[in-house]
Amino acid sequence: MVQLDSGAVVEGRVTRVTDFGAFIQFENGETGLVHISQIAHSFVRNIHDHVREGENVEVKVLGRDERGRLDLSIKELLEEPEEVPRPRAIGRQSPQFEAKLRSFMRDAKERTHGGGGGGGGAAKKPAGGKRKR
Repeated sequence: MVQLDSGAVVEGRVTRVTDFGAFIQFENGETGLVHISQIAHSFVRNIHDHVREGENVEVKVLGRDERGRLDLSIKELLEEPEEVPRPRAIGRQSPQFEAKLRSFMRDAKERTHGGGGGGGGAAKKPAGGKRKR
């Protein structure tokens, strides 16, 4: 018989996968939940990328909630990365993006400041000056 005490590491079968977690059933018939936050060390956008119904998984029993339901973790059994990956800021994701953005800004500046042929003949005006009447 499987002991399902806090801290125990046991194998169970994934019986249902939802947006918030995966339900695991053990050989004694008891079922527990691995919350989506306990699937991996990195951010889990889609739980289906990590677990599938019918597969066997090893989990750690974290304990029981106030209603006696099992709280489980897969993450606790995984080796923690040296540094948890953090989402990067937009614009710092790729040098190609930065180059495209610079090129776009340069082209836009040239177009708005008379940098190319027959656009109505308006002369460039100094910035911040007063209008002459």
